Amino acid sequence: MNLLEHKKARMNYDLLEEFEAGLELLGHEVKSIRAKHGKLEGAHIVVRAGEAYIVGMSVPPFQVANTPDDYDPERSRKLLLTKKELGILAEFEGQKGLTLVPLSVYNKGSKLKVKIAVARGRKKYDKRAVLKERDTKRDISRTLKNQ
Repeated sequence: MNLLEHKKARMNYDLLEEFEAGLELLGHEVKSIRAKHGKLEGAHIVVRAGEAYIVGMSVPPFQVANTPDDYDPERSRKLLLTKKELGILAEFEGQKGLTLVPLSVYNKGSKLKVKIAVARGRKKYDKRAVLKERDTKRDISRTLKNQ
């Protein structure tokens, strides 16, 4: 079950490879995400000094009155990955035209996980082609169903 989802990611990017990572969060951030508060739009992943961080993810406070005064909802959060996965992601990040985007945040047991993807941005004409292809597939399946 997805708690947060980046709905436009599959439209705006060609997804090449997907990974699963843990998130290092504060207690009230976990409560807020489980209540489905937060945004992944505009977020991306950076790999620096052998560690991966999610930047631009917004997690509002769960209870404003009980949140610390210095809490920043836009702070960068550490991703928990193996060294092998970090090496692969760092290699992809260094390539021109590729970016690392979060797709969704979800529960796996009692843990919160984030699904990230190596992606290549689509041009406007690519997006139009995808929409046209999707519409034709829908029309074909509709006509076959009615026969």
